[in-house]
Amino acid sequence: MSKILIIAEKPSVGTDLSGALSGAFEKHKGYLESDNHVITWAVGHLVTLAAPEDYDEKLKRWRFDDLPIVPDEFKLKPRDAKSTKQLNIIHKLLLRDDVEHVINACDSGREGELIFAYIFDTVDWGKGNKPKSVERLWISSMTKQAIKKGFDDLRPSEQLAPLEAAARSRSEADWLVGMNATRAATLRGRAWVGGVVSLGRVQTPTLALMVKREREIQAFTPEPYWLVHGTFESPSKAGYTGLWFSPELEEQKEPEREQSRIKKEDQAKDVVARVSGKEGTVVKAERKQQTERAPLLYDLTSLQRDANGRFGFSARRTLSAAQSLYEGKKALTYPRTSSRYLSGDMVPQLVPIAETLLPMREYAPFAQYVIDLFGSGNEVPLSRIVNDDRVEDHHAIIPTDVEHDTSAFSEDEKKIFDLVTKRFLAVFHPAAKYARTLVVTEIDNERFRTRGKITLEAGWRGVYGVEPDAPKAQDEDSKEGGELPDLEEGMTIKCAEATLEPKETKPLPRYNEATLLSAMETAGKFVEDEELREAMKSGGLGTPATRAEIIETLIRREYIERGGRDLLPTPKGIQVISMLDGHLLTQPDLTGEWEHRLSEIEKGGGDRKGFIDGIAAFAKETVDRIEALDAEQLRPERVELGLCPRCGEETGEIIKENSRAYGCTSWKSREETGCGFVIWKRVASRTVTPELARQLLESGKTTEVVSGFRSKAGKPFRARLVLNDEGKVEFDFPERKTAAATRE
Repeated sequence: MSKILIIAEKPSVGTDLSGALSGAFEKHKGYLESDNHVITWAVGHLVTLAAPEDYDEKLKRWRFDDLPIVPDEFKLKPRDAKSTKQLNIIHKLLLRDDVEHVINACDSGREGELIFAYIFDTVDWGKGNKPKSVERLWISSMTKQAIKKGFDDLRPSEQLAPLEAAARSRSEADWLVGMNATRAATLRGRAWVGGVVSLGRVQTPTLALMVKREREIQAFTPEPYWLVHGTFESPSKAGYTGLWFSPELEEQKEPEREQSRIKKEDQAKDVVARVSGKEGTVVKAERKQQTERAPLLYDLTSLQRDANGRFGFSARRTLSAAQSLYEGKKALTYPRTSSRYLSGDMVPQLVPIAETLLPMREYAPFAQYVIDLFGSGNEVPLSRIVNDDRVEDHHAIIPTDVEHDTSAFSEDEKKIFDLVTKRFLAVFHPAAKYARTLVVTEIDNERFRTRGKITLEAGWRGVYGVEPDAPKAQDEDSKEGGELPDLEEGMTIKCAEATLEPKETKPLPRYNEATLLSAMETAGKFVEDEELREAMKSGGLGTPATRAEIIETLIRREYIERGGRDLLPTPKGIQVISMLDGHLLTQPDLTGEWEHRLSEIEKGGGDRKGFIDGIAAFAKETVDRIEALDAEQLRPERVELGLCPRCGEETGEIIKENSRAYGCTSWKSREETGCGFVIWKRVASRTVTPELARQLLESGKTTEVVSGFRSKAGKPFRARLVLNDEGKVEFDFPERKTAAATRE
């Protein structure tokens, strides 16, 4: 009796597939078997591209003369001994006489296709055995219903050939750039960077983004400016506040923050003196009603961004929770998606999905709204969320239509499920409506701007607990306050008080995982608009499925580190990018273009051979460029931080950066010990940046509490760094609020 062999990506998936098929399955080592089916599994990537020395023994030794290494045909090998055991089991099953047909049930995406293709490539069919026919199981949900439907709608393997071609192209491109660039950079830069200098097609431009930002921060010189706040009184004695701005800069379309900055203190004081206690006029009083639509559904990157911003989750932590909710709990659809839309065939499932949320009190009223919306008999506007043209491999992440036992979820899983569920419910709710007020007050030719905003109808924001606002006083600390007094153009008001607020310009913030994921998605371009970001996705750095691992790889290689929620390039990471000195490998736009070409191959319209030939040529150019680097390009960047606080006034010696510390230049040789002043670069597992060292030298302490330290036990903590009287760095821990103080 002939049988069908099903190859899944993980053992847990194999078990789920057996539960959706008829017949009793018997468990064997590495596979399950029933009367009609045999189910086995990979354990992630069992097979990988062979190393250079597997092609030629002489390539064990790293030499420029052997670079670039460009195989005529790429070889494969098992990833490790454990992989070899499972791979042998799969090979034996594939060669069984009673197995006539194979189903590829690996994850429905580029990497799943590659895992299966590499397994199939490594089978020694031998004489008389011909490769078995293959069909593709393509599912976005692990519920029994979805699995059964997937088996009813198997795809011919030929239909997925373009996806396989893109997967092979991605793997080979990464090998060509990674192997050659890493060997070249290590040979040329080992003495300066230390150890293997790992470079890659995606990791290196991602690191370059962060180093560029860090250099901008280190080179930034704060400039003082002043804001003038006015407190006004209307004829009814109702008060409101306003912020001074320049009408000239407004006409020049400068950003609002620039319009309100006064660069000279004397000018700011003059404004205060001229308007305080004076009467003026309301020259503009505009009231507009505005609407705001719900955000699009989640793809993986937008989910990772939100989870990082709300909970501080790393990209990997979010993916791990989402993957568990997909595989283990069957609560979410396939998470490794790049789409934020649903396909048309999903529409009949929307009401059943909402019905599964009714038993949960926090979602029940909003789920009932969705059910009533579809049951009203009126046409439901779905064009914004249902778009077959914007769904490639998988639709957006949404809940599944099975009962959800949230008590079985981990804390991380609960938070991710909540994000996805609320986003799903929100897209069916009406737009939020606001009343926005803009008032311009003029006193002695000086103008002040006041904004007010109240929520009239919460709309989709009601899903998140937002209610319509009750009238409230203007909040001086926010850009938009609440309800303003009843003001009309031409009304006379009085400036009860005007005050100065001294400020300093600040550099752009360091990347955190949310902002880095956004930068990777749009190849380094800052794009705030949600719809425009969508349009730029195909040219991003990496894919939603790989970006989390790229960040973790940079951390493992000690090129970047976490400082609280921030990500900081380490001195080693900065040196790697300095060595490449603007080479194309560091340019996000170039790598974004490669990802775009991979996307075209995936869609069946790209030139795989042309792409790989171009990557091989690029690898050669990269090797030649690195080999030609001179000593000055390899020399690490070293900053000077000013006079030594211990001996500088007498000797003129300065504090200068070296590979391990910021130290006094009075130490010049082994015979000269110098004054001994030093601030080490690594303190409690965190890098002390030149910026922090400069603050210690100038003020004796860091201006803010610093995150990212770890105790000897590995526990994270935050503290202000302080220089004691002996010139040693100590920790000043922030006071913790007591429970009583918190309640008050």
